[in-house]
Amino acid sequence: MTMVLLLLEFKGLGSVKAEFVEELNPKTVTAILKRLPIESKAMRWGDEVYFETPVSIGEENTKTIMEVGELAYWPPGRAIAIFFGPTPISQFGEPRAYSPCNPIGKLIEGIEILKKVRSGTPVKVAVLCDDR
Repeated sequence: MTMVLLLLEFKGLGSVKAEFVEELNPKTVTAILKRLPIESKAMRWGDEVYFETPVSIGEENTKTIMEVGELAYWPPGRAIAIFFGPTPISQFGEPRAYSPCNPIGKLIEGIEILKKVRSGTPVKVAVLCDDR
């Protein structure tokens, strides 16, 4: 299995490390990797942080019930979403996306930083390690 590690820096708050899992959705991961680094403004929706990207790709192996720490690409918003707890439409405390997302990876370090992120916080995403 190939591995790509990302560093997501939230200005003034710290950074989060994540792993892209290319096997989940190879078209989506490849499209995002081609556009990195990305700078954007984070938004909050319950215990989800998301931010717009310059990537535009359709649905690929989507789901709406997510795992804590999961990264996904949200096609309607052209955004990367990071789930770390319930969202406003969760039914049983699970992370639930607003609409179908393409899973692309998982957090491996720094999930506690996400609780401090507020809408408008600048975020920068860059490749930390790529062993493909």
